[in-house]
Amino acid sequence: MTDSILEVRQLKKSFGDHPVLKGIDFEVKAGEVVCIIGPSGSGKSTLLRCINHLEIPSEGAILYRGHDVVKEKSIVGNYRSKVGMVFQHFNLFSNLTILENCTIGPMKVLGTDAKTAKEDALKYLQLVGMDSYINAKPKHLSGGQKQRVAIARSLSMHPDVLLFDEPTSALDPETVGEVLVVMKDLVQMGMTMLVVTHEMEFARDVSDRVVFMDDGLIIEEGSPEEIFTNPKNSRTQNFLQRFFNS
Repeated sequence: MTDSILEVRQLKKSFGDHPVLKGIDFEVKAGEVVCIIGPSGSGKSTLLRCINHLEIPSEGAILYRGHDVVKEKSIVGNYRSKVGMVFQHFNLFSNLTILENCTIGPMKVLGTDAKTAKEDALKYLQLVGMDSYINAKPKHLSGGQKQRVAIARSLSMHPDVLLFDEPTSALDPETVGEVLVVMKDLVQMGMTMLVVTHEMEFARDVSDRVVFMDDGLIIEEGSPEEIFTNPKNSRTQNFLQRFFNS
């Protein structure tokens, strides 16, 4: 029907009586980079957490290659191994070395043998420029280094899609660039990516499509040129005025 890897259909999520997502529809195709932008509190991170099944949607469907993971509970484990997540605060295991952080998932979840898991981890740590830190513990790394390790850890699971939840927002300004460089390298490699970000220039430069959310709804979506050069909705226009001079 389509070459979509992920399809979100009328997704709703409430916490108690507070609706956070009010009916979200969009899709992510193979090889596509979709950036989700919008003000704080608009539901962006909750959407990503629902997609990765860290939060259970209140209503709606999340289709992975045509299968609804909300209804088909038996496929959730395999689904979550194929949809990687890079968190705002890294979520590394503090008691493990950098290498162990990247091998534990493939070995325990995918059943990868230790030798292959180590080879894969070293390959991805080299890709993000962290292969010389394999014996270090996370506490010895800067924020930017931790985030690069987190990306390598996700890549070691051989995901179909990588979800990024504001991956630079917890970093010092001088380390933001090193993480964005790695993410741009992944774009060049053809990785399918769904990125919640406040980095407007990154979204403008690398996205195939930009989604603007506000108040639990998708207000507008389109190409970077459409959204950043000629936004149609007044809410999108007002939001972007903070980042770019009109």
